[in-house]
Amino acid sequence: MIELKTVRENPEAVRASQRARGEDPTFVDGLLAADERRRAAVTRADGLRAEQKQFGKQVGRATGEERAALLAKGKELAAEVKAAEAAQAEADSLLIQAHKRVSNVVEDGAPAGGEDDYVVLKHVGERPEFDFTPRDHVQLGEGLRAIDMERGAKVSGARFYFLTGVGAQLQLGLLTMAVNQAIEAGFTPMITPTLVRPEIMEGTGFLGAHASEVYHLPEDDLFLVGTSEVPMAAYHADEILDGSALPYRYAGWSSCFRREAGSYGKDTRGIIRVHQFDKAEMFSFCFPEDSDDEHQRLLAHEEGIWQALEIPYRVLEICAGDLAAPNYRKFDIEAWLPGTERWLEVTSCSNDIDYQARRLQIRTKRDSATELVHTLNGTAVAVGRAIVALLENHQQADGSVRIPEALQPYTGFDVIGPP
Repeated sequence: MIELKTVRENPEAVRASQRARGEDPTFVDGLLAADERRRAAVTRADGLRAEQKQFGKQVGRATGEERAALLAKGKELAAEVKAAEAAQAEADSLLIQAHKRVSNVVEDGAPAGGEDDYVVLKHVGERPEFDFTPRDHVQLGEGLRAIDMERGAKVSGARFYFLTGVGAQLQLGLLTMAVNQAIEAGFTPMITPTLVRPEIMEGTGFLGAHASEVYHLPEDDLFLVGTSEVPMAAYHADEILDGSALPYRYAGWSSCFRREAGSYGKDTRGIIRVHQFDKAEMFSFCFPEDSDDEHQRLLAHEEGIWQALEIPYRVLEICAGDLAAPNYRKFDIEAWLPGTERWLEVTSCSNDIDYQARRLQIRTKRDSATELVHTLNGTAVAVGRAIVALLENHQQADGSVRIPEALQPYTGFDVIGPP
């Protein structure tokens, strides 16, 4: 959630941010009204409680008929206090609801537009040229017996698959390489839970506009995570972090689950848009003044992985209208796919400033005062999409695939060929 002080002092800036996102600016007015109502309810309840306390002292000093009259009046005052406290509780609830409807304020100067209006910041690497017609990842994966879509659908339905043989080895190798590189860069590795409680999913901002993408287990009231960002963000919920140790940096490895509810007919071929995949994710907690630099650091680390995999890519800055509710600023990396001649998003890297920290109450102490930290996340490697890019960019005429030198120690082979 955004800071209420910001909304009170500069509501027009928050309205402008809502408009840039393509969201309703009147939510800001609703939040201001709920805030005013809540403050009035608190003032009334506090005043009545103070009056009740003073009245109690009068009763203690009174005797006889005066005491009886005061006791009767005291019952009326107690009823007023109870009603005022109920009104305050209702106002608190309405404020929380109104607060959650307002997304994070986007970075000042964020590019305008929606999903198709991204800004390309740079291209890195040369697109491969072939003296044969390049295959797509499904043709290559099936030829290598690395990907089995047919049996995945038989066992689990559409958008599920098996990685077999060298496909499974590629997945394990990519994850291990990504985690090892993160460790070398100062990240603490984690194997995270894939089921979280509702307040955790809500606290990280994943039950808003995109709640339909999340799998829910109603009998247990638990959610399957779509990224290890969720459990890592909540790892320090309701804690005060040691300021002398900031930034805290973690690299989480988990399976991820997404319903892909809004993607009917989109990327239905292969393993690009699926319901289950494994991913290594980076997450940072830092001081507010350090989050811009930390954001660039995460992006540079992501770029280093794709350079090591020898995949041509481009870096995008995401427009305000395509940001998720928690995002203040976001970069994506897209890899080139020669088999289908298109760019494919393979990583994202977001600065959420204090939005998640406020919801999860993650703070640090400095100069005897506590303050909210900033949180950031970035994809180290989303394995399915990394395999897609590897197969298509490093394919050879006979259907074999060359393995980049940096990945070879983690796979045990330099080329994979049809069995």
